[in-house]
Amino acid sequence: MTTIRREVLTLPAASPGPDNPLPPLRPLDEAHRIDDRDRAGLPRDMARQVDHEPLRSLLPVMVRDGYDRTRRARELDALVIENDRLRATVLPALGGRIASLRHKPSDRELLYVNPVLQPANFALNGAWFSGGIEWNIGATGHTTLSCSPVHAARVPAPDGGEMLRLWEWERLRDLPFQVDLWLPEGSDFLYVGVRVRNPHESPAPTYWWSNIAVPEERRVLAPADEAYHFGYERRLRRVPVPEYDGVDRTYPLNSTYAADYFYDVPDGRRRWIAALDEHGHGLAQTSTDVLRGRKLFVWGTGPGGRRWQEWLTEPGTGGYCEIQAGLARTQLEHVGLDPESEVSWLEAYGPLEARPNGDWHTVLRGAEERLEAVLPRADVDTAYEAWRAHADTEPGERLAEGSGWGALEVLRADLKLPGTPFDESTLGAEQEPWLHLLRTGTLPTGGPHEPPGPTLVARPWRDMLETTAATPLAEYHLGIAQWHAGDRAQAVRSWERGLGCAAERWPLLRCLAAADQHDGHSERAAEQYAEAFDDLCGHRPGAADGDERWTAVAAALGREAIGALLAAGRTADARAVWERLDPETRDRGRFKLAEGELLAAEGRTEEARALFDACFEVADLREGDESIGALWARLGDEPLPARYDFRMRPDGN
Repeated sequence: MTTIRREVLTLPAASPGPDNPLPPLRPLDEAHRIDDRDRAGLPRDMARQVDHEPLRSLLPVMVRDGYDRTRRARELDALVIENDRLRATVLPALGGRIASLRHKPSDRELLYVNPVLQPANFALNGAWFSGGIEWNIGATGHTTLSCSPVHAARVPAPDGGEMLRLWEWERLRDLPFQVDLWLPEGSDFLYVGVRVRNPHESPAPTYWWSNIAVPEERRVLAPADEAYHFGYERRLRRVPVPEYDGVDRTYPLNSTYAADYFYDVPDGRRRWIAALDEHGHGLAQTSTDVLRGRKLFVWGTGPGGRRWQEWLTEPGTGGYCEIQAGLARTQLEHVGLDPESEVSWLEAYGPLEARPNGDWHTVLRGAEERLEAVLPRADVDTAYEAWRAHADTEPGERLAEGSGWGALEVLRADLKLPGTPFDESTLGAEQEPWLHLLRTGTLPTGGPHEPPGPTLVARPWRDMLETTAATPLAEYHLGIAQWHAGDRAQAVRSWERGLGCAAERWPLLRCLAAADQHDGHSERAAEQYAEAFDDLCGHRPGAADGDERWTAVAAALGREAIGALLAAGRTADARAVWERLDPETRDRGRFKLAEGELLAAEGRTEEARALFDACFEVADLREGDESIGALWARLGDEPLPARYDFRMRPDGN
């Protein structure tokens, strides 16, 4: 029979560190934007979904950039669901990621298993790690829940056994979701039932891609003759499959540069994708038809792609590619979800043996026939109907706890969400002031010298903030909610009102500085940032107190202030901010890069070059970020050293 048990997984892992305490007010730096030249040629439904409410802000989610690259053995809580054929290892504290899927009769691992846990800046809000199967909900990109806990519990399965249910509240779109893992007795396939609900009275944009990491020495098969190719030059092109530009792109190692291939699976065709090694062994993923999209992501064999592969794991441990399945044809699209409705489907993951090499249509036909033999399409549809009847079943034994944000929203709107309870017991310190606002109509002012906590920006919370007492903290949060809603002028007025009576001015000054920066007032932004950092230093407890929150605030504000001051040509003031940062902060790779930019601005080229020679690592370097190469180019004409080469596009300089 299927069993679910707890385990402890020990991995070399980097410290996650604290979240960035400053609310993300700048426009979202999203690499997956389509060039206007390509928009006109898209099918009408795709063009409509590309334009359907793309994410423009991370609020209310905070940025996760406090992690490092020093790995030591750490224990991770794991949940194992297992029958006599398969064993799946799930990490509930890390977005419910399936870290391993092992086929027991053949003793084969079906996924790419990362031997380390190394966060990197690939999630929408920062920290993400590679490997396994992840559940991407929210908006284009890796979910903000990549390194966050989700709720988990045992649930009765359709066959009388047990399922493992994962659920959480996705905060970018304010949508609850669940993922049910079900292993019928004797099954070679793991069934995954997914449901996303919109409990609100207005429609919501929806996004989902299941992301599967597999070793890159594979051939990737999907039932399509064409695909949409998207690269870091931000062009979306319709290309033939398997050969494009004279190269068979279904072999990941045949591509030089990182790229997405979104397969155009014809209507009526079974939805599946597989990755097979040279001997024909590998993984297949299939689903009910609602999950229409299939995709291959490759890092490429160029120096940038290879460097990113090393960055995400240990050198010499092998690379990976990603095969994915989503609600739309491409990840540039968002699907509308009607008020008080839901969307659901069933996926299946398991081993497949088929001939990988040869004529494309012959290979596809053979793989599809083999998949039909081991898991008929009709059986997937039947399993979906059986699971759907159990989707509302209340969970039994709780195995892991997620955040309290869902509980707060359930209380606010008096929601009924059968099968995914968000209990009041999960409410914590972050939700406490908002719970007080909900119940009393007032927002607590917080303790003395207390950094502002997380903010909420949805319309109902904004309405409450507009009617509560106009304290500096309330004006701070109200302005952030107005900024998120696009009412920038009113946000500035709220922050200015709060500033008039604030004892600690730096949170409001920083917001005003970010607004000035957004509007192109670089000199005024620099002045506001300098004043904000000075005010922070005057109120911050001494470094000896060792309060991680204040260290994180000073680092985040100092980093923004240095950038704004350098942009305004105020090099001496940027140097003054740098000198007031903690020595531990200045030793971090991100701040070594800032020091290099500061030295370059001061004309101290040799000292800036010496930083490169001493070797620094920017732990939170953003996917596609070319700032290291840009600084190197300012310092001389020599080629960029390989350890700093993260360029992911043909013309990256």
